[in-house]
Formats: sequence, structure tokens, C-alpha cells
Amino acid sequence: MIRDLFEEDMRDVRLAPGAMLLSGFARRFEAPCVTALRRVVAVAPFRHMVTPGGHRMSIAMTNCGAVGWVTDRTGYRYDSHDPQTGRRWPAMPDVFADLAAQAAARAGFDGFAPDACLINRYEPGARLSLHQDKNERDFSAPIVSVSLGLPAVFLLGGRLGRSRPTSLSRRPAARGGTSPPDGRPPHQLDVPTSGLSRPTE
Repeated sequence: MIRDLFEEDMRDVRLAPGAMLLSGFARRFEAPCVTALRRVVAVAPFRHMVTPGGHRMSIAMTNCGAVGWVTDRTGYRYDSHDPQTGRRWPAMPDVFADLAAQAAARAGFDGFAPDACLINRYEPGARLSLHQDKNERDFSAPIVSVSLGLPAVFLLGGRLGRSRPTSLSRRPAARGGTSPPDGRPPHQLDVPTSGLSRPTE
């Protein structure tokens, strides 16, 4: 059974060591975030990147901040410039930075100042397969993830290939956490095959 962690009577939920879900935390930021997102996308449009193995990703991505996460035939990495335009990534909107800092503080990571923001657009039927975040230089810093729009199923696993992930129904929220590189839990996101989200359409 898929656990729904977004009922009104549920608040912050500790998912794993160093990982916490902040139920409904992002709702009050939603409108200004969508407005800021449109400005980012006007400079750095969404695109479907290619993995080192040559596979086109089903999710569309863009970035803002000092550096952005990219993937191509040469590998996964952070880069200060958008490879599609040759220009630096757009500056991170204040509302993004404020949301990340406040979410991190609520999860127990005071003083967090984000320098990069990867933005994923999941259209119906898209999915991000089970993986670990391991390209960051400072593994003591939290990763704050925000979900807006359609509900989705977030899978949080143990070690890759060693345990079955836990399925979590995910609606607009925020989660934050940190752990050593080998300890960051693998995760995956699946989106329904149909649906429309007004805030992010």
C-alpha cells in the first residue's frame, strides 16, 4: 500500500536518517515560486538532457543559481554555464533561496544558503528512475526538494539493489535532509499517466 503523508493531520515526517518530509510546507510559497520559475525558464528553457549512455531523459530540466546540474555523453556534473546557450545560468530567485533556507532550518540544518537549484518538469507518464545524489562537493549540506503541481509517487529506498523502496504519495510539499555520500538514500519519482496542473501548466 502507498503511504499518504499529506493528510491534514500529518506534519513533519522523518523518512530516514537525515531525511525529513515537511508536509505542506511549500504551499504558501507556491504562487511566487511559479512566477519566479517563469522568469527563469524565459532565460534557460526546459530541455530533455541525455545521459552518458545516450538515453534521452523523460523529464525536462533547467537550472538556476551559481551552478547547474547537467548530463550529456561526457557524464554527470555541475557547470556554471548553460550548455544550450553558453551563458551563465539565471540567478536563483530570492523566493527559491528563502524557501530552501527555511525548509532546511525546519529540518534541523540552520544557516543553509543554497547555491544551485535543479528544476525538473514531470509531464504525465514521466519518471525519474532510482538513483542517488552523489555529484555534490559538500555532502554536509542538505538537499531541499520541493514538489508543486500534480500528485506523484515518491520512492525512497535503502541501498541500491539491496532493499525495496518505500512508496510515498507526494503532493505539494518540501523535504530536506543530508547524510554522507554512501548514506544518501536512493529515490525515484513516478508521475500519473494523465492529469493537468494549473499552477505549473
